[in-house]
Amino acid sequence: DEVLPDLALDERAYVVVLTHDPKIDDPALQAALPSRAAYVGALGSRRTAQKRRDRLVAAGMSEETLNRLHAPIGLPLGGQSTGEIALSILAEIVQLRNNRG
Repeated sequence: DEVLPDLALDERAYVVVLTHDPKIDDPALQAALPSRAAYVGALGSRRTAQKRRDRLVAAGMSEETLNRLHAPIGLPLGGQSTGEIALSILAEIVQLRNNRG
């Protein structure tokens, strides 16, 4: 919540939130989602993603803005290890970037 508001998040920015801590993740998402960042994603299960979405709506974020959020993050590659999850996240970002290109 201290760093992201000061960054110029433009269409070249890709924001990934990974902490599992709403006190850290929610302010980061509140700063990143309204920006022009090309990608904003957050780690977590579908249930966690819904709880996060509910908190952000309660904080005043619009559905239109929330629809930019990629959550659960990553392509569904079926991996469970941290390396496989990281690969799925990067694969989603590359896919998005190439489809825009």
